[in-house]
Amino acid sequence: MSDLPEHISIWGELADVDHQLRHVHVDGVRTRVLQAGSGPDLVLLHGTGGHLEAYARDIAGLAADFRVTAYDMVGHGWSDLPDKPYTIDVLSAHLIGLMDALGIGSAHLSGESLGGWVVAWTAAHHPERVDRLVLNTPGNIANKPEVMARMRDSTMAAVRDPSDETVRRRVEFLFHHKEMVTDELVGLRRSVYSRPGFVQAITNTLVLQDPLVRKDFAWDPSWVGKVAAPTLLLWTEHDPTGGLDEAAMLLEWLPDARLHVIADAGHWPQWEKPDEYLRTHHDFLVLGKDPV
Repeated sequence: MSDLPEHISIWGELADVDHQLRHVHVDGVRTRVLQAGSGPDLVLLHGTGGHLEAYARDIAGLAADFRVTAYDMVGHGWSDLPDKPYTIDVLSAHLIGLMDALGIGSAHLSGESLGGWVVAWTAAHHPERVDRLVLNTPGNIANKPEVMARMRDSTMAAVRDPSDETVRRRVEFLFHHKEMVTDELVGLRRSVYSRPGFVQAITNTLVLQDPLVRKDFAWDPSWVGKVAAPTLLLWTEHDPTGGLDEAAMLLEWLPDARLHVIADAGHWPQWEKPDEYLRTHHDFLVLGKDPV
C-alpha cells in the first residue's frame, strides 16, 4: 500500500498529461493558456486574484473527455495587466476574444467564483458561443455588502503585503479543509501577487466589490433569465461567499438549471473534492444527465 499523499504538487498532477502551456495574444493582451485533451471544447475560468493552476487537480480527468482550455483572465496570473477596470463585460469580451484566437466556435464553460459570473454573463450575451454551463460556487448572488467588503479587504491585504502569512490566510479562505493548502500553492500565489503592477491590477479587479460599479453587472433576473444554455449549479456546504439560499435564487431565475451540492468542501471544490467535481462534469456535460 502506498503512503504517498493524495496530492503531491501541481506538477505531479500534470506530469503524465500531454498539455501545452503558452501565451496567446487576445486583442493586444498577452494571455497565458493551458490546453490538454481532445474532443468537445471545455473552457475553465478561475476566480478573483486566481490563475489557471486552480484547476491543476482536474486537468487530467477532464482531458479524457474534452479539449480543455484553462487560462489566466486579463489582469490575473501571468496574463497582461492593462490598467483599466476589469468589469464583467471586459472579462467576458476577453473570454470571447480568446475563443476566437483559439478557433473555438462554441464551448462548454465552467467558471468558479468570479469565473462563474463571467461565464453566466457570456452565456446571456453571447448564447451562440455557449453549449452547456457550469457555475461553480459563483458567490454572493445576493450582492451582500459584508461579503464584498471581506473579499476586497482580504485580497488587498495579501497583494499589498504578499508575505507567507497574509497570502496563506487569503488562500485558506477558499478551503473548508485548510490543511490542504500547500506551501507550493501559497508560493505560487505570492509570486503572482508580487508581479510589478499587480497592486493596480487587483484594484482594477476589485472595482466589482464596489456597489456603485457592481450595480451594472450584479446578478439579476433581467439578464440571468436570458441564459439559454442548460446550466449546472455546483454548490458546496461550506462556501464562505454564499449559501444555498442564493443557489435557490439562481434556480428561480435561470430557464434551465439544476443544483448539485458537494459536501465537506468550501469555495474550491475542484481542489478539495476533485473526484466529485470530475464526475459531475462528466455526467452533465458528456452524458447530458443531472448529477446525483
